[in-house]
Amino acid sequence: MTSVIDAAPAKPAFRLTRAFQGLERVVVPALLIAGWEAFARSGMLPTALLPAPSAVLHALGDWVFGFDETTQTYSGHWLRDALASALRVFGGFALASALGILAGVAIGWSRLFEKTLEPTLQMLRPIPPVSWIPLAIIWFGIADKPAIFLVFLGAFFPVLMNSIHGVKTVDHNLVRAGAMMGASQRQMLTDIVLPAALPSIFAGLRIAVGSAWMLTVTAEMVAVKSGLGYVLWDSYYFLRYDIVLAAMISIGLLGYLSDLGLKAIMARTLRWQQTTTVQGRAGQADGGNRASQHRQGILRQAARPRSPDAGQHQSRHRGQ
Repeated sequence: MTSVIDAAPAKPAFRLTRAFQGLERVVVPALLIAGWEAFARSGMLPTALLPAPSAVLHALGDWVFGFDETTQTYSGHWLRDALASALRVFGGFALASALGILAGVAIGWSRLFEKTLEPTLQMLRPIPPVSWIPLAIIWFGIADKPAIFLVFLGAFFPVLMNSIHGVKTVDHNLVRAGAMMGASQRQMLTDIVLPAALPSIFAGLRIAVGSAWMLTVTAEMVAVKSGLGYVLWDSYYFLRYDIVLAAMISIGLLGYLSDLGLKAIMARTLRWQQTTTVQGRAGQADGGNRASQHRQGILRQAARPRSPDAGQHQSRHRGQ
């Protein structure tokens, strides 16, 4: 005798979790702002030295929209100042990214480049970028060029070191398999090594974009007469600490947006990796299969066309 037992209905999902899912990012900022407001109103410091968030927000609003001209000559010119800083960041960051990835891949892949380039670069790396400010002003004058130069110096080495690390830590089984399937050195580099090194390269780019914003502001404070850093430093001289804090908030927001842009590009480029990470989506049990399929795909791609002298290529790889 058989009996049919109806399955108990699934419990409804905890709706509060979904309702507040997007609020976790604002909890810490909200607590910080609330604590800041309470401390500013406590009277422990003069309001001129520590403006309340409401006063800073008012100064930022006038800087952006120019509704009452309380920010003096900066009223309504936030977009102009932010764009000037962003262009300097983009110029130095783009140059540092291109040269950093190129040099890092070359050093990580070739022992010749490693022996000739890395010692000099490692001696230059510990020198603080700000120590180049006097020479940058002498060489380039008071304009955009010294700022772009400093941004380049600050962003170059994070990209370089992460690119070297990414190439050197590629799974050697992938490289050996590619060589056995007849891939040339160029095919192994472009179709196997570079895709596998991309996570490390993107990590370097994210570090570099933060450094780029810091160095841009530093350069604008001493070597440029425009931008967010210049407004910050000029406001300090006029004792407008509300504008100083508004400039700091602007720099932080723009840096955060820059990082979000890089994360979006990284997510699209590394879609094959998302299901194999710790933070991958729950329930995607086939993540390992997808990673395996991706690995097989790059090996098949590297094997086309088949090189007639595959045996020679195997012995030339630095890991052999």
